[in-house]
Amino acid sequence: MKKWILAGAIVAAQLTGFAAVAGPWEDGMAAYNRGDYVPALRLFRPLAEQGNARAQTALGVMFRKGEGVPKNPVRARMWFSLAAKRGDAGARAGLSRVSRTLTQQEISQADAMANACEASNYRQCEY
Repeated sequence: MKKWILAGAIVAAQLTGFAAVAGPWEDGMAAYNRGDYVPALRLFRPLAEQGNARAQTALGVMFRKGEGVPKNPVRARMWFSLAAKRGDAGARAGLSRVSRTLTQQEISQADAMANACEASNYRQCEY
């Protein structure tokens, strides 16, 4: 009898939309928080290329820290810049932080990369 009640509760939750379903963002964050950076990167990148500011910020953090990718503050600035343009407060803070470590030439390079990425509708963001 208890099995039928439990099964009925599960079916009812699914039909009414109460079942928790994780998407790529949640899966990426779970992987990132576990320290599984390569799977997190694989989940965040398509979201970032679709214009998701949170995923763009996550990529900026990963490139700044060298998590799952070689440490690259220029690429970090590129992703932070894209996310900051979309209003992400964390990206603005990351942009400020990483910019303090870059030369003017590196800042110009990162900005050119961000502009090319955006102009290509995120198709040319891989450098």
